[in-house]
Amino acid sequence: MAMLAAGTSFKHQHLSAILARPPGDDFFFEVHAENYMGAGGPPHRMLTALRERHALSLHGVCMSIGGPGALDELHLARFRDLVLRYQPAFVSEHLAWSSHGGTFFNDLLPLPYTRATLDRVCAHIDQVQAAIRRPLLLENPATYLAFASSTMGEAEFIRAVAQRSGCGLLLDVNNAFVSAANHGYSAVDYLNAFPLERVGEIHLAGHSEQRDDEGAPLLIDSHDRAVAPPVWDLYRGVIERIGPTPTLIEWDSELPDWPTLRAQAQAARRIMREERHHAVA
Repeated sequence: MAMLAAGTSFKHQHLSAILARPPGDDFFFEVHAENYMGAGGPPHRMLTALRERHALSLHGVCMSIGGPGALDELHLARFRDLVLRYQPAFVSEHLAWSSHGGTFFNDLLPLPYTRATLDRVCAHIDQVQAAIRRPLLLENPATYLAFASSTMGEAEFIRAVAQRSGCGLLLDVNNAFVSAANHGYSAVDYLNAFPLERVGEIHLAGHSEQRDDEGAPLLIDSHDRAVAPPVWDLYRGVIERIGPTPTLIEWDSELPDWPTLRAQAQAARRIMREERHHAVA
């Protein structure tokens, strides 16, 4: 894939507008794996038409890699089959858990960063990577609480996971910003400690602001608006350090029209192009 590749979440409302434009290998689309785990039908017809013209990023949201129990073998098999069927450019999942004891939660829940959690997460990643026969990209989470039992910081934990499992990383810059604001630490310091050398893909998204019970700001990774200026600033800093890296705009609700969404991806591409020109100069 081209180094200046940029893309967006794929929404079926935009398919006709997408197909009306010339195909290109520098624009890619992300889909949530769980939306395509049926055998056929309209979802697969749309995704097949898209895949004929563009690269895909397959993004899992329900693997529960950080969960205390074993991975769901049927879910993993369906995930593997999607990878084989569409041969995506990127395959990713979250550093989170979302199921326990047969109960599934509609959320990506945080983990205690301990040695026991590290062992479990790495074992699960090994299992996924063996099934899909390629490295998995692991995404840093957006969090709203932290465990007192944690014995290491998030960036340190993610570095240890990547080194031990051999996985790559999906750096979500908005998640880094949201978590830093919610927990009262510096997003810049977090990114300075993050293993940027393992990043294979970047996510950008919009967030919303609420208030907690004490009236303090609480940022929500809502994916329902344009990327915020401070997140663009952080992104530019990352690109300055690691160079152009495939970047995807996540926008999952309150959807804009296709030109508006595409413009966000084009903004990421401009930043990458500017940094490449600076590096050459």
